[in-house]
Amino acid sequence: MKKLITLLCSALVCLSGAAFAEVKIGMAIDDLRLERWQKDRDFFVAKAEELGAKVFVQSSNSNEQAQISQIENMISRGVDVLVIIPYNGQVLANVIAEAKAEGIKVLAYDRLINNAEIDFYLSFDNERVGELQAQALVERRDSGKFFLMGGSPVDNNAHLFRKGQMNVIQPLVDAGQVQIVGDQWAEGWAAENALKIMENALTANDNDIDVVVASNDSTAGGAIQALDAQGLAGKVLISGQDADLAAIRRVVAGTQTMTIYKPIQMLATTAAEIAVELGAGNQPETNSSLNNGLKDVPAYLLTPIAVDKDNVDDTVIADGFHKKEDVYQ
Repeated sequence: MKKLITLLCSALVCLSGAAFAEVKIGMAIDDLRLERWQKDRDFFVAKAEELGAKVFVQSSNSNEQAQISQIENMISRGVDVLVIIPYNGQVLANVIAEAKAEGIKVLAYDRLINNAEIDFYLSFDNERVGELQAQALVERRDSGKFFLMGGSPVDNNAHLFRKGQMNVIQPLVDAGQVQIVGDQWAEGWAAENALKIMENALTANDNDIDVVVASNDSTAGGAIQALDAQGLAGKVLISGQDADLAAIRRVVAGTQTMTIYKPIQMLATTAAEIAVELGAGNQPETNSSLNNGLKDVPAYLLTPIAVDKDNVDDTVIADGFHKKEDVYQ
């Protein structure tokens, strides 16, 4: 029935030049406690509403069962499109099958959802993110003891970041220049988990660590807290991602080597445009495709940007992502 209604609405659009009814979008977000996702939500909702859509937003606070329940709630509300930032992209196939049975389109936002019948994937080139992180570190130090601080083990992106990192680091390992002295994954990307991991790593290695390959700013922040307690903050190179305000301040202060800026406004507004297109029965433009274990998913991938203290003003500040007075306190 829903498919028939969609077809009828599409026909009315052609005849009248205006949508018969607004597109209803359910946005299921991993964790709004993180600054990063608050920005995505705000930009997405503003653009979607500008395009005439109605958006329902819920956050699971990094709980996979809560996210499944929230998606089921959105299905029962009769949304046209689901935009999902998954906490665990491995466990959503069944609830997405429920959505597809109702004719609902599904857009995986920033993180791929595996083994599920999704319609579209929008993100940055996440393997490239990992490469940029590692390149920034090895350009400063291409030998020594490296510790790998991964993100959430159930986040597909975390594994793509690691793949990109090792594209750069593995040749140095093979050449005997770099020794990997530890490899841990931080549950939920939580800073407190990264703190504990880094404390244990420093103890196990008698504080003899030269580089920490941290996959985002939250894990970097936790690791830097542990490094600081040992007088090593600013001495050990460390990467990050998301260009959080606290991280940009650390980059400027010299305790964090770099971060990855992914222009969130571009991502979120593009996502809103794609969601509205899907809701109207159109096929959005693609520039890539990724296999999620079930199918080759049409995708659009944006380009990430490496940020260090030399280009903070030309990137995150120039774009208005952060205010100069907030960064340079």
